[in-house]
Amino acid sequence: MKYPASFSRSLLAATISTLIILPAHADHVQYNKILDTVLVSAGALDAPNTVVTDLKAPRQPLPAHDGADYLKTIPGFSVTRKGGADGDALFRGMAGSRLGILVDGETILGACNNRMDAPTAYIYPEMLDTLVVIKGPQSVQYGSGNSAATLLFERNPEPFDEPGIRGTASVLVASAKRRDALVDLQAGAEQGYLQVTGSDSRADDYKDGDGNAVHSQYHRYSGSVALGWTPDANTRVELGATRSDGEAAYADRGMDGTRFLRESVRIRIEKKDINEWLSEIKFNAFDSSVDHVMDDQELRRPGMMGYANVARDTKGGRFSSTLKPAASLEWVVGADVQQNNHESRSAPASGIYGDWIRDGEIKQTGLFTELSWLLNEHQKIVTGYRADRWRALDERTTVSKGMMGKVPNPTAGEHRRDTLGSSFARYEHTQNTLPLTWYIGFGHSQRFPDYWELFSKEGESSSSAFALKPEQTRQWDAGLLFDSRQWHMSSSIFYNDIKDFILVDYTSMMKSGGYSRNIDATTYGGEWSLAFTPNKQWKFDASLAMVRGDNDTDNTALAQIAPLEGRLGVTYNAAKWSVGSLLRLVDSQDRYDLNRGNIVGKDLGPSSGFGILSLNAAWKVTPDLLASLGVDNLFDRQYNEFISRTGSNGMGGAIPGYEQTFRVNEPGRTFWLKLQANF
Repeated sequence: MKYPASFSRSLLAATISTLIILPAHADHVQYNKILDTVLVSAGALDAPNTVVTDLKAPRQPLPAHDGADYLKTIPGFSVTRKGGADGDALFRGMAGSRLGILVDGETILGACNNRMDAPTAYIYPEMLDTLVVIKGPQSVQYGSGNSAATLLFERNPEPFDEPGIRGTASVLVASAKRRDALVDLQAGAEQGYLQVTGSDSRADDYKDGDGNAVHSQYHRYSGSVALGWTPDANTRVELGATRSDGEAAYADRGMDGTRFLRESVRIRIEKKDINEWLSEIKFNAFDSSVDHVMDDQELRRPGMMGYANVARDTKGGRFSSTLKPAASLEWVVGADVQQNNHESRSAPASGIYGDWIRDGEIKQTGLFTELSWLLNEHQKIVTGYRADRWRALDERTTVSKGMMGKVPNPTAGEHRRDTLGSSFARYEHTQNTLPLTWYIGFGHSQRFPDYWELFSKEGESSSSAFALKPEQTRQWDAGLLFDSRQWHMSSSIFYNDIKDFILVDYTSMMKSGGYSRNIDATTYGGEWSLAFTPNKQWKFDASLAMVRGDNDTDNTALAQIAPLEGRLGVTYNAAKWSVGSLLRLVDSQDRYDLNRGNIVGKDLGPSSGFGILSLNAAWKVTPDLLASLGVDNLFDRQYNEFISRTGSNGMGGAIPGYEQTFRVNEPGRTFWLKLQANF
């Protein structure tokens, strides 16, 4: 799995060169049809509790080329601002492993003990095709403990009917000297295909609305290759490999990330329409490694902390079969496994590293079944159950006590084993006189504590959190979808009763790095989306997201709950061009729990409300070439989000050469221009 250090950049350059010399008579296949307008909101439900969005569509506000920023256009998501890229995502106030994240079937995990490299830092969205968001514990097919949501970043390669070459390419320039380039090239025939993708994204420090530079420069690049065999229309066997790397400056801590190296190999096998009772089988397996370096030497004025190098190896696989015991029944049964190991080493400013030290191992084996029963043409029941066996090994000999240094680990060498279950049931009803579907559901999820909760934090009454209880979520969901020629409306509401919610508490001076403890909590809220198209030219969008959380154990607000947020969009779409606007309105937040939160961050205090206006335009130069441009934060407002990190060096002072801020400020006025081409 080791590639030459220049693999990703060389792959991108070679692929772009290939595009330049493509023969004029190459077979042209229209795929990934370019949208005519800029996407400002992707919150409408495509199915009960499910949102599907096109990852190649231009978006506003302009996202960083990572997985977290792309989620901002979906109501209910928040992203913790740390710098220019690599934020950490929350949905309905829930973070960490409450969000199950899969990229083309691979489980993605970071390595940094303090979440510098969130899982989404290793996702390059525009190299993929679609994002599917399943809200709440309303599926059991994609892993264990996904109590908040399941995020499926997917490629959707289309088969070739005859020999040919096709692809997409895009370039983007923006404020802060941002420059992005991406290419996705496919060549194939009826019997198989080769897909090569590459991307490169870089930016300097951005400036906030007051004109102050924020320590936020980054450079990210990635390359992947996939070789597929399609002996017939119903069979696909694919081998693939991916390599990505980069560096990023951080405005919220004393170190920056100077290596984000991820390497993975994978295999996927799919067979459809096998016989009358077996409609599909799927198998995939992957082996992925992350090598992450943090230091205070390369991207800022050199300090005394030196280097920290962390690594994680993750292996896993999944098998499922879809049965059709009757015309009205679809039954999915399957199993999945995962194992990940974590290790670290460090070096002083001289760069001479010590030995690698293993600190933990987590294994999971799961069995799942999901049944969809069409009662009649208007009514459907969907239900599922999964059981998971979890094992964890504590390999730490010492644990950190913050300013007190390291002390012996009281749980060194201990094993823990838990068998956990998750289930859900949902009723869906489609009206026969209206284009309306409504649903109601209940889900129960048991979540094993993740690496950051078990190994990176102390316990409430111990220097180790290895005995932390699993988290149990019971969630009620309801919603509706209305889709007519002029109106598209959707809403989803929820109520959560969470037992043994894992709270990370940063209030203790003796446990300055935070400690994990179990509490009981309640959350409720929802998302609403409306689109009105009175004619072919005009479109009006509106969305609203609200969530409220209570810490029932401490009788306080639950930490890290974003305030009320609304979006208003207007688009005028002519034959070959469009113009649009986005007004984002965020309420103030005075419900907080100071210095308590989760593995992603903590509440810093109250926040002010704000409104941000952005404009965009797009021109369909040809059916296969789209130019889009925009200005985000038109009035150059200085603002920050409630969900954010402190703008400092992590020790109460400013990063040398930069202003210290209470929260990391958001970008000021940002201009951008993007060109996309299909061929």
